[in-house]
Order: sequence, then C-alpha cells, then structure tokens
Amino acid sequence: MGRVTARRPAHHLTADHTVTRPETLVVEEPLEIRVNGSALTVTMRTPGSDVELAQGFLLTEGVISQRDDVARVQYCRGAGEDGMNTYNVLDVSLAEGVPPPAVDVTRNFYTTSSCGVCGKASLEAVRLISRHCPGDDPATVSSDTLASMPAQLRNAQKVFASTGGLHGAALFSADGTMLAAREDIGRHNAVDKVIGWALEQNRVPLTGTVLLVSGRASFELTQKAVMAGIPVLAAVSAPSSLAVDLAGQSGLTLVAFLRGESMNVYTRPDRIQR
Repeated sequence: MGRVTARRPAHHLTADHTVTRPETLVVEEPLEIRVNGSALTVTMRTPGSDVELAQGFLLTEGVISQRDDVARVQYCRGAGEDGMNTYNVLDVSLAEGVPPPAVDVTRNFYTTSSCGVCGKASLEAVRLISRHCPGDDPATVSSDTLASMPAQLRNAQKVFASTGGLHGAALFSADGTMLAAREDIGRHNAVDKVIGWALEQNRVPLTGTVLLVSGRASFELTQKAVMAGIPVLAAVSAPSSLAVDLAGQSGLTLVAFLRGESMNVYTRPDRIQR
C-alpha cells in the first residue's frame, strides 16, 4: 500500500533569512477504478481506504445500491512497468445480474462548473437515479450536537495535522457519535470513503445520520449525500446555489458555515432542534 505522506525540501523565507528544510507533504497518486476488468475512471487520491473509495464512488454514481451488488474488489497485479503491483489500479467485480455501467459514470451527473449543462438538468439527473432519497427520514439533530462535530472531525484528521493538505469527511449518528472519518486530498474522495465504509457495514441507506465535510458544500457532495440516503449534510464553509437547490428538492437538510455555535440552515430546518 502506498504512503500517505512524503518528505520534500523547501526553502523557508522570512524577512530576515532563508532556511532550507524538509517538509511533510500529503501524497497524491492516481487510482484507476475498473469494473469487471474494464477501465471506468481515474481519480487523484491519497492512498488508503481505496476499496471504500471505489465502492462509495460506484454507489454515489448509481452503479450499485448495496453491498451485495459487489462480488469482489481487488488490486490488479503487475500494474507497474516492471510487473510489480503499484496498488493504483483497483478492479470491482459486480455480482451476477448487476449491469455494468454503459459509459463513464463520471458523466452520469453534471457536476462540474464548466460542463455547460443547466442546473435544472443536473437536479433531474440525480432525482431519476437516486434510490435512497432522504426526504422521508424523520431524524432530528440538536444545534449543540452539530456544533460539536467539527472539532471531532479535526481531532480525527491525523494526516492533516502533519501536512495541512487534506480534506476531511465524517459520518455521525444523530446523537453526535462519530461513526467513521476519512481524509483525502480530494473532497469528493473523502466523502466516497466514508460512504464506502458504510456500504461495507451494510448501513446504506444512511438513515438517521449527519455527513460533515471540512470545506464547502458543492453540488457534487450534496449529490453524494442524497445518493447514500443521508438526511443531514453539514459543511464548515459555504454552499453553492445548486447544492441548495438539490438539497431542497431531495428533502436533505443542508447546513453550512458551521463554526462554533453559529450555522446557516438552508433547507429542511425542521430537522434542527434548538
């Protein structure tokens, strides 16, 4: 398995002097995800929890809906030029009767700001393919409980503490108990990892849970929460307009600017108790 940190020299400049010293950096490497032996997509990620990442990605892109849809996940041997395993190619074998994706699933949803597709089409794409829409979830969470979550996530980010270069995502129960936390150089990868963990535990749909992300709430992350059946998505930074639109149409509670005891609740405020 690949390392998650690496050391590189850096020139540290101040007003008075320059010092050359090694710095600890987060590792970024490609992961190719294959389905039934065919290449599907490549994502730049921090090594670790790759099986969770692949399964979470496939679930949030609508390829699978439960753990039983996956027969086997394994690294491809001899992926390197010298025949050695690079641990950067992962093949997911689907269970019998589960149809493989016909196209690159990264185009199933309109998730990039440069794709040129209107917001209405983006929202409709998620609505049509989602199997675990959270709109009917009766879960509630107190504002005090939400306020306690960012500190718990930060304490769980061990690699961030040494590099400052990783995003974090965590799943909580409605009473504030942390269920799983993952780090990655990509925000969407961190979310896929925690959702993949839940899939391994047969906890999807993730009713009665809160997904906390360390950055902003984008359309893509909101999409992933909806696809996993998560009723509450919280972010320490800002949401996008399309994220709010998707949350509203899906019955997802979207909380952003979660800092200290302050927060903005954009959709389904009935789930947040004072």
